[in-house]
Amino acid sequence: MAKVMLDFEKPILELEQKIEEMRKYADNLDIADEIQTLEKKVDQLRQSVYTDLTRWQRVQLARHPDRPYTLDYIEMMIEDFVELHGDRGHSDDKAIVGGFGRLGKETVLIVGHQKGRDTKSNLYRNFGMPNPEGYRKALRMFHLAVKFNKPIITLLDTPGAYPGLEAEERGQAEAIARNLFEMSHLPVPIIVVIIGEGASGGALGIGVGDRILMFENSWYSVIAPESCSSILWRSWDYKEQAAEALKLTASDLVEQGIVDRIVPEPLGGAHRNAQEVANTLKEILLEELKALKKMKPGALVEKRIKKFADMGAWKE
Repeated sequence: MAKVMLDFEKPILELEQKIEEMRKYADNLDIADEIQTLEKKVDQLRQSVYTDLTRWQRVQLARHPDRPYTLDYIEMMIEDFVELHGDRGHSDDKAIVGGFGRLGKETVLIVGHQKGRDTKSNLYRNFGMPNPEGYRKALRMFHLAVKFNKPIITLLDTPGAYPGLEAEERGQAEAIARNLFEMSHLPVPIIVVIIGEGASGGALGIGVGDRILMFENSWYSVIAPESCSSILWRSWDYKEQAAEALKLTASDLVEQGIVDRIVPEPLGGAHRNAQEVANTLKEILLEELKALKKMKPGALVEKRIKKFADMGAWKE
């Protein structure tokens, strides 16, 4: 399968391809020094490109088709996972997946958005855009976690809630609003992780928690840069300026007090070494859960409500 090449990655991938071609002839030709020189040049290029990414470039990395999705992290981090299905009202939304499993020695409920990797699977997963039954399915699982007194982990990665007419007819706004209210009062620890795209209410619908973690190359905002550009400039051509204005990266949101902690990624993005990222996330989650489990349920809920109530507050 050919590598997906983002615009700003072209010089790096072109050099990598050149090195691969040279290695094929390395046994017959004395070109070891040339290969070594090129490898150093690639390393320097990676450092210069990936350590100084623009906000729009991070948006592109967050959407990289090879980036790990919720089910990938579940496979790499969670043992004895049992997936749960359906909202017991309408249907089983494939854009949201979840179930119980063991994170280390901790039994947890893990719920997240799920995208597809090709046309067929994207249609099956509705491109990671949940319908109302997806949020109701998640809420049903949250109530089960409370019943069995188990912590909740949610993984956010969606371009937004499904905007179709049928979703509105079935109460899309009510389903998301209900989740916001219910999640704020659940008496168990909740950790939210933005692993890719965190767009609008589609992400926030499973995004209320005690600790908000965010991957280094992910984004989280009230609106996607293209949509913002379309509204303000009547064109998608200003998406880069929109991304800058929205301040939607992990470092921006930590500075604003919305995100609590950044999950580091390998140079070049999570898809460069998915297992390494999963191991890092697992360690962080266990560390965060250990601290949260020391708090009493009432104090946990009170602190969670205050956390979100304080966002956007200002004094004149």
